[in-house]
Amino acid sequence: MSDDSLQTPSLRRRMAAFFYEGVLLFGVVMMAEYLFSTLTQQRHALYLREASMAFLFVVLGIYFAWFWSHGGQTLAMKTWHVRLVTAEGKPVSQPRALARYLASWIWLLPPLAYVGAKGLINVGGGTAAAIVLGWIAGYALLTKLHPTRQFPHDALCGTRLITWRPVVAKR
Repeated sequence: MSDDSLQTPSLRRRMAAFFYEGVLLFGVVMMAEYLFSTLTQQRHALYLREASMAFLFVVLGIYFAWFWSHGGQTLAMKTWHVRLVTAEGKPVSQPRALARYLASWIWLLPPLAYVGAKGLINVGGGTAAAIVLGWIAGYALLTKLHPTRQFPHDALCGTRLITWRPVVAKR
């Protein structure tokens, strides 16, 4: 790929894809949780809670690793014309996609760990939400420090997000 074809999408477009991905993942998580609760005969949400969270972690890992290594795009990324490639512009392998999935948890684990450690989960006024959203905004703004405007987890994994529009065949 030429450097022209490795144009980084705007942060606004990448964040739109990020939030749209969250909407689409609601359905994936609901179906996975339904499958888990059916297979384990779960009658209460707290029964096997840790196993359920581990199952969802694996399901999401499979979802992202498969889409990223088979075309470089999830449905949300296709909608917003964003594609994942290696730093050199080549397709992403499954091990690299899995590494990116694991590294991408930097988006959520630090603020959630902080909120949990400080006991802010049940505090009113949206304190936990403000901390999580503030972290996400700060993490996203870190792209301004990278030479190609990539997220830190992409730089760490040797991947990058590029603008990609499908080639339309002329009739």
